[in-house]
Amino acid sequence: MKKPNIVILGAGYGGMMTAVKLQKSLHINNAAITLVNKHDYHYQTTWLHENAAGTLSPERTRIPIKEVLDTTKINFVEDTVVAIKPENKKVKLENGVLEYDILVIGLGFESATFGIPGLDENAFSITNLNNARLIREHIEYNFAMYHSEGNNQGRINIVVGGGGFTGIEFLGELANRIPELCEEYDVDKALVRVINIEGSPSVLPGFDPQLVEYAMNSLEARGVEFITGAMLKECKPDGVVYEKDGKIEEIHACTTVWAAGVKANSLVEESGFETNRGKVEVRTDMRAPEYDDVFVIGDCALIMNEETGRPYPPTAQIAIQESDVVAHNIKALVEGHEELETFEPKILGTVASLGHNDAIGVVMNDRKLFGFNATVMKKIIDNRYLLKLGGIGLLMKKGKFNIFY
Repeated sequence: MKKPNIVILGAGYGGMMTAVKLQKSLHINNAAITLVNKHDYHYQTTWLHENAAGTLSPERTRIPIKEVLDTTKINFVEDTVVAIKPENKKVKLENGVLEYDILVIGLGFESATFGIPGLDENAFSITNLNNARLIREHIEYNFAMYHSEGNNQGRINIVVGGGGFTGIEFLGELANRIPELCEEYDVDKALVRVINIEGSPSVLPGFDPQLVEYAMNSLEARGVEFITGAMLKECKPDGVVYEKDGKIEEIHACTTVWAAGVKANSLVEESGFETNRGKVEVRTDMRAPEYDDVFVIGDCALIMNEETGRPYPPTAQIAIQESDVVAHNIKALVEGHEELETFEPKILGTVASLGHNDAIGVVMNDRKLFGFNATVMKKIIDNRYLLKLGGIGLLMKKGKFNIFY
């Protein structure tokens, strides 16, 4: 009997953890497993804001896939997915075609610019490791150019669009990084402007108001400016235009970072899957509504919260939990010995960093954390993932143990 082909697309949190769990639970004689990813590494998406600000080396964030996967059990293909043909059970890559019996779609997210003029052309986004590296280098270049252009203020103005988790965490890292840049490039720190533009009346919409106030106070004390209730209207090469209280304003800035929205990889919708807001609204067992052989995970999957009537946010925490169910259900389909499991999100808490020594969070039955305690919890969460992914060896190599600084 022919072994079923299991193909996993994407080595993000969901795809990577599914692969790791399958290599442990599914015997090599029972299935052929292939993981496809456009790079030969996995990375911690939740660390990208640190890479972008220049407070963490990209090498710390990068995890070579072959250091985690057992390539005698899982075939790794470094290639880019071009199209998915679910009716033919095929995946088209730039350099070939793969046939599957069971497919896992974990292709991650793209930046959503909502049609705002100039954003695609002139703004950076913190969407992957290469983009984060570009942001860091661009900021450093502009600081280096400041004196060369007769103290051009736009060179040291940085605009961050969006006050959600990514935007706020990036602002926290920038607040720590700016003093170092000022010292290195002989720039007066008082002249540097870091400006956050958020469309909602407050940053971190929906988060606990007390924690939001703490976060804003912490960042403002380190020089961050907030413009809330403002809509970005245009992004230019040398600045942004926004509207607030019916008035049009403009900020001269050579660096704009867009952190106000993401969407599922457009390949999902282009491949003909039934979608809701560009995502596949999966069944309770994480399969696509119209295909029993296709699982969807992470940013590409939409799971409704029945209590709120809104989708669960596509966090790393949920993607990792989804991988447990997906791996179990694939094993159940292949071996036929077990029932398929139902996915039920268990939100264990949410922690947002505000730089390397400050954070906010809600954990364990709505317990609020501020400052040092939240920072410790954030690093524990990061380290726990590394331990689950690659064991003690990966944890010791990539983990965060700098608790006191």
